[in-house]
Order: sequence, then structure tokens, then C-alpha cells
Amino acid sequence: MADDFNASKPIYMQLADRINRQILRKELVTGQKLPSVREMAIQSGVNPNTVQRTYSELERMGSVESKRGQGTFVTENQSVLVELRQNLKKEQISSFFADMKEMGFSAEEMMAGLQEFISSEESGEQRD
Repeated sequence: MADDFNASKPIYMQLADRINRQILRKELVTGQKLPSVREMAIQSGVNPNTVQRTYSELERMGSVESKRGQGTFVTENQSVLVELRQNLKKEQISSFFADMKEMGFSAEEMMAGLQEFISSEESGEQRD
């Protein structure tokens, strides 16, 4: 089944982002083998060259390691995973901030709205 992709960002980067998020959510664990290029291409509905580029980008980022003749594996280097987590957090916050600023919200309004949201989420979790 083919994935849906956003036309504004290269597909290989979208795949890399998805895999990095799976790693952070521990859906893919350290040392786990990723699907072969061909398998991932079929799963994602993209060209194998796109998946190869995705895996190369992930390896450049340090998220995965290729082992000749064995495949591609999630890195076991915890410092790389901590850095990945921090970078994704920073990207999300930056995107949120830019969107809110574009809509005319001040930093104070953003903080108040975020605190209100967090409070309602935490109280909702306690009820369940």
C-alpha cells in the first residue's frame, strides 16, 4: 500500500523523517534491521532508488548503520539518538513558532496557549 506524500518536500526526506520518528517512538529499536530497499519500496509505493537515497541520508545522519551483506540497522549509539530527539524537538517547536507568529500571536499568547493545552491534556489523562 502506497504512502501519501507531501509535494512540498522530497519523498526521500519524508521517508527519513518517518523512520526517525519510528525510532524515537521505539517502534524500531536499536540494532533492529530495517526492511530491504526493495521491501521498503514496495511498502511505501516508491522507487527503490528513492529508498536507497533515504537509507543513505539516514546513515549520514547517524540514525542507521549499513553492514555490508547484512542490511541496514538502527544505530545502537545512544548519543546519536539523544541528538536526533533534540533536533526533532527543535524542528517541531520552530515550525509551531513560525506558524503561530505568521498568524499574529505574540510569544506570551503562545506560551499561555501551550500551558493551557498541556494542562487540559494532563487532566484528561488522569480521568482515563
